[in-house]
Amino acid sequence: MTASPSILITGASGGIGRAASIECAGRGARIGVHYNGNRERAEATLAALPGDGHRLFQCDITDPQAVATLIDDAEQFFGGLDVLVNNAGVSQRHHFEDIDYATWQQSWHRIVTTNLTAASNLSFCAGKKMIARGGGRIVNVSSRGAFRGEPLMPWYGASKAGMNAMGQSLAQALGPLGVFVFTVAPGFVETEMAAAVLASPEGDGIRKQSTIGRVAQPEELGKTIGFLALDAPEFMTGCIIDVNGASYLRS
Repeated sequence: MTASPSILITGASGGIGRAASIECAGRGARIGVHYNGNRERAEATLAALPGDGHRLFQCDITDPQAVATLIDDAEQFFGGLDVLVNNAGVSQRHHFEDIDYATWQQSWHRIVTTNLTAASNLSFCAGKKMIARGGGRIVNVSSRGAFRGEPLMPWYGASKAGMNAMGQSLAQALGPLGVFVFTVAPGFVETEMAAAVLASPEGDGIRKQSTIGRVAQPEELGKTIGFLALDAPEFMTGCIIDVNGASYLRS
């Protein structure tokens, strides 16, 4: 990896993506701050980054052609892409008994397309570029929901379980070609996406799921992503790292 590695982080306008951007930039990396619709928040992330050589990249990652263009643009701007962080994701909660078939289908399509299909397209396009350059890294942001189940959003749990399987499969496929794939699986994190749930009557119960009595801070995930993107030994390829405060332990 170069002395000033280039890292494209999807969904970097806030939450985990912003924390990871700040962490990696603070360690000398050049950051591609990806966003979809909220340019103002993305610009706030960009302004918070130490160092220089950073840039905003707008893209609807559910559009396969736009994904290919995004990776082309990032590689051209940085002179090569060292790391891709698949962080962008969405969620949606429903009680099974309260929704109709159309809502069920819409939820599955939207969540799986954004969380899994887009990440696979990004990984393919970036992986091809990395192989041509002699190597690189892909870091996926999954969820403990891939393991413990998500009764109010089975589409989310399925999308993250698929991301885990995709990451491990790509680790086997790409390792011989110099591309290493890592996954981090957080529990609840104090982000905008989780704010409504954490502020609801469920919030105290969620915080008590952890032995620490709280949910994760974005900066804790940022440090983990920074480690995987910049420091993790190559032999860790295929790993899934839990960051959930012991709220869910798997064998």
